[in-house]
Amino acid sequence: MDALATFRQETRDWLEANCPASQRQPAVREEQVWAGKNKSFPTEDGKLWFERCRDKGYTVPEWPTEYGGAGLSDAQCKVLREEMKAIRARTPLLDIGIWMLGPALIEYGSEAQKAEHLPKITAGNIRWCQGYSEPGAGSDLASLQTKAEDKGDHFLVNGTKIWTTNGDKSDWIFCLVRTDPAARKQEGISFLLIDMESEGVSVTPIELISGESEFVQTFFDNVKVPKENLVGELNTGWSVAKALLKHERKLMSEIGGDTPGPTFGPVQAALEYVGKGEDGKLKDRALRDQLVQHEMNFRALGLAHFRTFEERMTGQTSNLPLIMKYCGTEEQKRKEELLMALLGSQSLGWKDTQFSSDELLTPQGWAFSKALSIAGGCSEVQLDIIAKRALNMPELPRASA
Repeated sequence: MDALATFRQETRDWLEANCPASQRQPAVREEQVWAGKNKSFPTEDGKLWFERCRDKGYTVPEWPTEYGGAGLSDAQCKVLREEMKAIRARTPLLDIGIWMLGPALIEYGSEAQKAEHLPKITAGNIRWCQGYSEPGAGSDLASLQTKAEDKGDHFLVNGTKIWTTNGDKSDWIFCLVRTDPAARKQEGISFLLIDMESEGVSVTPIELISGESEFVQTFFDNVKVPKENLVGELNTGWSVAKALLKHERKLMSEIGGDTPGPTFGPVQAALEYVGKGEDGKLKDRALRDQLVQHEMNFRALGLAHFRTFEERMTGQTSNLPLIMKYCGTEEQKRKEELLMALLGSQSLGWKDTQFSSDELLTPQGWAFSKALSIAGGCSEVQLDIIAKRALNMPELPRASA
């Protein structure tokens, strides 16, 4: 038995011994475990599973052991994900710090910043949020106007960020700020870490069409930020931001794994709500075609993810990751539209008692999926990036006024 096969068997044995039965099923939103100073555990099993994974380094298994990770190789991480998926094990800890900030800090942060923040992320002690978009700087992020003035031993930050996911529940925020207003757009931006409890920080909820309020607008009014919270060099924050966006877009392309939704997928929904005709095929031909297209696209995405893994293992690079965010989020939207169509009138419930919990989750998932075209980079901008960087297409001349 080779080393990787041995690791797989050891992983399988460890999961069997340490993952409680209740943690081997999809998590409803109320049972998800999020990081934070005041994190709570809705169930004792959820707490036990988190603590066991934290102690094993499995909250962020690919990170170095000195920061609380398990120090696993890419191949070992792939095995761990496969074995966790095989038993439907829940993700033990959720946090933007794990998915986005941590990898950027490992690449650009100082040793002091890594030692200060990374262990707290792996232990789930701090919850992070992202401060990028602004009311006047969304798709054109480099137009951001939140400014940070150099005051000697600290920066003085003024401005506002919008669409801050869970900003009202987070302890810290990583922010893009303008530190040189005279420089070209991308060249005058810096990357700051800001404590959300700092004087002058406030948030206002933004209600979504799903009825939830996951996003807030964040305001900075003369907020003092220590100089040691600058990640990378002054005015080079755009490089840090681009590195972080790679991780965000990878996350967006994989959206849905930890998002509460119906226990059935499109195939099961088709069999239950539409049914088969006398020929043994799905009765509705149009829905049958949509279902086949979705299954083909979904499997193609899975193969593409596997291809990017294989490329990393051999040291190759390609433009495939540029495409994954757009394709992944667009297919997730199509899946939600398909589920709505398959359920018919049973997808129209919201809080009504005559609908099952799965039926109520279906329109909520559909409503939430509309945000995926914007989060992590809107689809139109992504297509432009794909055209220029992946396909090397020439830029069309702009029409004259």
